Amino acid sequence: MPPPPDNSIMTLEVKRLSTGVEGLDSLLQGGIPEGFFVAVTGEPGCGKTILSIHFINKGVEEGDKCIYVTTEESRESIVRQASQFKMDFQKRIEEGKLIIIDALMGRTDKWSLQSLDMEALVSKIIEAKKELGYGRARIVIDSLSAFWLDKPAMARRYSYYVKKVLSKWNFTILSVSQYAITTAESFGFGVEHIADGIIRFRRLLRGGELKRFIVIEKMRQTDHSRYLYEIDVKPGVGLVVLGRVERRVEDYKLPFEVMKKIIDAKKEMEKEL
Repeated sequence: MPPPPDNSIMTLEVKRLSTGVEGLDSLLQGGIPEGFFVAVTGEPGCGKTILSIHFINKGVEEGDKCIYVTTEESRESIVRQASQFKMDFQKRIEEGKLIIIDALMGRTDKWSLQSLDMEALVSKIIEAKKELGYGRARIVIDSLSAFWLDKPAMARRYSYYVKKVLSKWNFTILSVSQYAITTAESFGFGVEHIADGIIRFRRLLRGGELKRFIVIEKMRQTDHSRYLYEIDVKPGVGLVVLGRVERRVEDYKLPFEVMKKIIDAKKEMEKEL
């Protein structure tokens, strides 16, 4: 006779962290599973940084140890953006509840990086976590793809390294990466394979107006929504999920003929190499 099923495993509850965006949490069964490495990808101007700001602000409110790494804007720029949505990051920094690591300006202060070096980044993150103290932690790296701009083949290795090391420090990670419109994938091969989840932003012009969209393409341990949703950014509020839209992923990719030409051209380049 086979042993009875282990119901304790079957009913094991997944701990989730709120994204700070109410309409988004409902698409994720309540939030992102604790300890996950989540890729946030999309074209410029879609809302990736704003989602990151929401995620960190919610973490501070819930007592998490929060770190924001910025590689494409200054520390002051992130603080200003947060203030536009009534999130006082400067106060949180002064209270010792948040550390923003500036990897853009090349300053020599304690929480800056002088260069985009992966090992230096991870060491600085661990130093910041020790400064903030013991407990559940959240981190945003905005963007991780900045570290392989001149060597995209390293994307998978770098992403795996970050995930492997920081998971030991009780981090839930949002890793922002840029979006390649020619392939509909994040910039740098392999990032999305390493990630436990993928939140993808999209945009298009409709009737002369810029529209933004979001879709959960992957989230392990989660019965997530598989539909596309329109989003907006509202002053004093931030990211808002407006509702589901009836469009296919294919509508956001280049036509098949164009994609084929790009792929054929890449193959020819590889032959020449």
